Amino acid sequence: MKLHNFWRSGTSHRTRIALNLKGLDYEYIAVHLGKEAHLTEAFKAVNPQQLVPALDTGEQVLIQSPAIIEWLEERYPSPALLPGDTDGRARVRALAAIVGCDIHPINNRRILEYLRKTFGTDEAAINAWCGTWISAGFDAYEALLAADTQRGRFSFGDAPTIADVYLIPQIESARRFKVELGRLPLIAAVEKACMELEAFRRAVPSEQPDAG
Repeated sequence: MKLHNFWRSGTSHRTRIALNLKGLDYEYIAVHLGKEAHLTEAFKAVNPQQLVPALDTGEQVLIQSPAIIEWLEERYPSPALLPGDTDGRARVRALAAIVGCDIHPINNRRILEYLRKTFGTDEAAINAWCGTWISAGFDAYEALLAADTQRGRFSFGDAPTIADVYLIPQIESARRFKVELGRLPLIAAVEKACMELEAFRRAVPSEQPDAG
């Protein structure tokens, strides 16, 4: 498999975590967003949407990290990243969606570049924009963790799930945008548990070959 991705991309980060948790090897193909490599005709031939990540399985090219991660879960079911029961799967998917649907899309690079170039938004305002939506989502995530009377070391239970796969990259982004995380002890505890695992440590942006 070949993973077209960018070291600092949150969606790329979550895909790397999922691949690592599944124990899958892949070829790392860097697509430098800062140099607009994703806008070239060569990459458009890989992914017509011109976004990362894109996973070439050898049989097809998968795009959109939620679809890629669900495909990995179905194709390589062990270790499972979703609970075995319907209610548990719904809870994990809801936690993941807080990040994947409500936080990340309005804080990703193309949105921020539009704010900078079209409205002349400075970095303090960019940080405030990102901080507003990250904080709102994380407040809800923290509340859901607190309400779970059977919560284990991770977002759900005592093994990592798709919820953690989404959460950890968003924490990385939160720090980059100077969001105060000290008031979120349960999220901090989940991060600590995740970062004890090699699959999460290997996926960290600063550890990627194109980091810089």
